[in-house]
Amino acid sequence: MYHAHMKTNTTANHTEPAVLEFLDTAAGLERRLDRALSGTKGISFSEYRLLKALSASERAGVPRIDLAAAVGLTPSAVTRALKPLEKLGYVTTLRNERDARQSLAAITPAGTGLLKDARVILQDDLSALPLNHLGRQKLAEFLQRLQELR
Repeated sequence: MYHAHMKTNTTANHTEPAVLEFLDTAAGLERRLDRALSGTKGISFSEYRLLKALSASERAGVPRIDLAAAVGLTPSAVTRALKPLEKLGYVTTLRNERDARQSLAAITPAGTGLLKDARVILQDDLSALPLNHLGRQKLAEFLQRLQELR
């Protein structure tokens, strides 16, 4: 009978609660940003991130798989999220006739306007966060810890 050798690492008692606290904080922050955007601009924070990624692209269109990587969603979740944005005229799809999976998404002028307005709302909400008032050294340390978690 084969027994896989289990690597035993000791985990500090604080690690799991700290990770759970971090995830709860991230989820709460995303809900807060969702509320700020949906209440005024009718879009979610995920949709904002998609528009931002499309706007930042140097290319005329972005493959959905690249968008997914940029915003932390699956390609199918990106496809679902883009549909309402496309219906409202904020995004357009450049279809690949031979392979639908290779279709590209692009932001429209209306989408660029929405993104600009949404960014103002978001900046206003973010300015109230304690993170906004961290000194340069503390901010660098915070960002370093976040990078280590990746």
